[in-house]
Amino acid sequence: MSNPTRPYSISRRRFIGRAAALAATTVAAGPALAQTAIEEIINSPRRGAWDDQFDAKSSRSVAATVTRHPIASADTIAFVERAIFDYQNLVAQGGWPFVPPTKKLRMGVSEPEVQILRQRLIASGDLVRSAGLSNAFDSYVDGAVKKFQARHGLPPDGVMGNYTYQALNVSADVRLGQLETNLVRLRSMSGFLGDRYVMVNIPAAQIEAVENGSVVLRHTAIVGKIDRQTPILNSKIHEIILNPYWTSPRSIIEKDIVPLMRKDPTYLARNNIRLFDNQGNEVPPEMVDWHAEKAPDLMFRQDPGKGNAMSSTKINFHNPHAVYMHDTPQQGVFNKLMRFESSGCVRVQNVRDLNTWLLRDTPGWNRQAIEATIASGENTEIALSTPVPVYFVYFSAWASGDGVVQFRDDVYQRDGVEELALR
Repeated sequence: MSNPTRPYSISRRRFIGRAAALAATTVAAGPALAQTAIEEIINSPRRGAWDDQFDAKSSRSVAATVTRHPIASADTIAFVERAIFDYQNLVAQGGWPFVPPTKKLRMGVSEPEVQILRQRLIASGDLVRSAGLSNAFDSYVDGAVKKFQARHGLPPDGVMGNYTYQALNVSADVRLGQLETNLVRLRSMSGFLGDRYVMVNIPAAQIEAVENGSVVLRHTAIVGKIDRQTPILNSKIHEIILNPYWTSPRSIIEKDIVPLMRKDPTYLARNNIRLFDNQGNEVPPEMVDWHAEKAPDLMFRQDPGKGNAMSSTKINFHNPHAVYMHDTPQQGVFNKLMRFESSGCVRVQNVRDLNTWLLRDTPGWNRQAIEATIASGENTEIALSTPVPVYFVYFSAWASGDGVVQFRDDVYQRDGVEELALR
């Protein structure tokens, strides 16, 4: 007796070969017979679960995790409430199985562990039930894994690596608690946030520019390290500085620059960092005792230029933490999976797009003017005609209208469950 969960009983290549031969022999018998033969091929029960269009659908399943709904909106709150209801039912039914992280599963393999993976992905809605429970890692499983990865902030490559296994094996009841915790946070942001605003979601290391209730720009971000956290705050962006000077925070002077100067006395000169006393007088680095117990009480200021820590842009907003948003000369950092590397400030990928959007209503500052000023290398301060609200928030779980539930690691360990912390 055949296995009803097996997607096909002969290889796809052999089947296509037979199908082509059958179609070729029937063409000579006339168009009607040829069409009948093709329909028989398409409708054959031995055709199994493969689908020529599924690779395209796999890509669309990843794209479906992206939404124009802002993360903090009344709609998102309703979507999370619905997700909580669904997860409560899922937990009541026993949740999902543990997937043994024993093998690096990927497209084309056939292993008993794939059947467990299918059960896990079906339970969370990433894989349709009709895909069955075979041992084959086929295009359906590949698409489901990519969707799962995308909604957990992982690279959607379809390969079962350590991070994917860790995310898969967080239990359903823990995920339910994560949704409930974040629902409280979302409700605290349920008021009117502004017609236009910027939101930095720290666990996702992502920025949204929102206008009239819809996300118009999304930017990958670098946020604070676990020991130098980006703060939660509400403020208004009032100024953009092109070709900025960079003034080092005291924490970086003490933790980074002084130790570097002890190892390499040319560090400041090579990085165009100059020292100034509280009267504005420049102090030569060789006049400083870098081995003293305390760091020098001086201003460390880096000149504008390609090597500047903020590169082309500094985005200012008043806050007690002395943090800001900025460009970076190290664009490769945005390709990293773990983007928690700053000292509290937020680096913005494609920051010039955000500049253009922020300065849209400021006369004289279109994209061409911004680019020309950056090219000039001249330090230029631009006051926004209308300040734009900015929010730094901490949402590690949320949902969208199509039922896609997003989860991120609890990077600063604020959700209260060890399983959710960054590993």
